[in-house]
Amino acid sequence: MREVRERRTVHTAMTAVSRLPATVLYVGLLLATAAWMADQSVQERARFVRHNSSNVHHLEVGKWWTLFTSGLVVDGVPVLLGIAAVAVVLGLAEWRWGGIRGFGVFLFGHVVATLLTEGAMWLMHLAHLPGALSRARDVGISYGLVATTACLLALAGRRVRLLGLTALTVLLAVAWVIDQELADAGHLVALGLGVLGSRSRWFHSYRRSGAAQHEHATVA
Repeated sequence: MREVRERRTVHTAMTAVSRLPATVLYVGLLLATAAWMADQSVQERARFVRHNSSNVHHLEVGKWWTLFTSGLVVDGVPVLLGIAAVAVVLGLAEWRWGGIRGFGVFLFGHVVATLLTEGAMWLMHLAHLPGALSRARDVGISYGLVATTACLLALAGRRVRLLGLTALTVLLAVAWVIDQELADAGHLVALGLGVLGSRSRWFHSYRRSGAAQHEHATVA
């Protein structure tokens, strides 16, 4: 009996790997980065975050790769909680849409929201406005996570779409009003990018499928 359970567990794990390669790879990179950082000194962790922040200074000097490496650090929430959230949200997106679409939305939200928020910071810096930091700490998974969640909700059934997007928007707006940080504004930008992504040609068939299911439920 125990051997049967073990075989089932192995089979389930292999199925997940075969169906969710992008999620498994990204979660593995997040876990590896988190494990490495946990083994480093406080100074070394701070240096790593500093060198991988996708801030105005790094983008100005051509370190565009920080747009991607900044997404390897879980910041602002407990590490395992953040990685679990990525596994669930990105895994669901990849399961429904495939790896290219699922991870594509995540990457689109992460990169474009970062460029827009850092672009705003760059303009503030040029105008010598207070609070414009060219070397700000800017790492994390939240932009991609919010964009993917918003896209999933936007392509869900009508009730889930309305309630889910409304609740997420209110939650992020309240956080921005309370904290008044650029990252909080970036979360609202990422939400908009996720909804925008759901309206792209990539998801045309999913929108048609959702509309057909809604019409069938209405008739029934």
